[in-house]
Amino acid sequence: MTSDIARLSDLDLAALLCSRVCHDIISPVGAIANGLELMDDPDTDAAMKATALDMVRSSAKTATAKLKFCRIAFGASGSAGAHIDLGEAGETARSFVGDEKIKLDWQAPRENRPKAEVKLLLNMLLLGMAGIPRGGLVTVSVDGRSFRVSAKGERAKVPQAMADVLLGVTPLDSIDARLVQPYYTRIIAQSAGLSIGMAMDGEDTVLVSAA
Repeated sequence: MTSDIARLSDLDLAALLCSRVCHDIISPVGAIANGLELMDDPDTDAAMKATALDMVRSSAKTATAKLKFCRIAFGASGSAGAHIDLGEAGETARSFVGDEKIKLDWQAPRENRPKAEVKLLLNMLLLGMAGIPRGGLVTVSVDGRSFRVSAKGERAKVPQAMADVLLGVTPLDSIDARLVQPYYTRIIAQSAGLSIGMAMDGEDTVLVSAA
């Protein structure tokens, strides 16, 4: 079981999570702004305006998917003690992941589960994706209170800094906006009474598991 003795302050955790969310959505929002500027430019020809409009549409879709995902993974997403449909969470995850670099195989049953468990599963998905920077297949499965994310891809590897945070051995002053996500995942797992770990499963697969 991971240690829960030393923790970030509530203010630090909130600030770092906000930074993480802003980092996730700044790119598509910036692309929307750039596209609108091109469309408003009187020197932009019709073909370029059409391209800019496509960019705005695509970026708006991406930003919406990221915000919906972050709302469940990091936000309150309902009142305290609320349950969330795993099927709905899976649909949100598919929109977030997309179908280009990484493919998602969501095998969790369609049933209502405690909010902490669903948040944990989505955060485990993020950890799995971090283990295959070149893309690949991420499989998410749930068996009772056993959660598993298997990420298979070329040059898959466990990001050691993230694994150390999950183990609780990283100094608190080293946790930044990048490492706050695995830290938050560990806290969620602890709140659900689960242990979580991240390790290689063979040569090309990163396994994130909690039970």
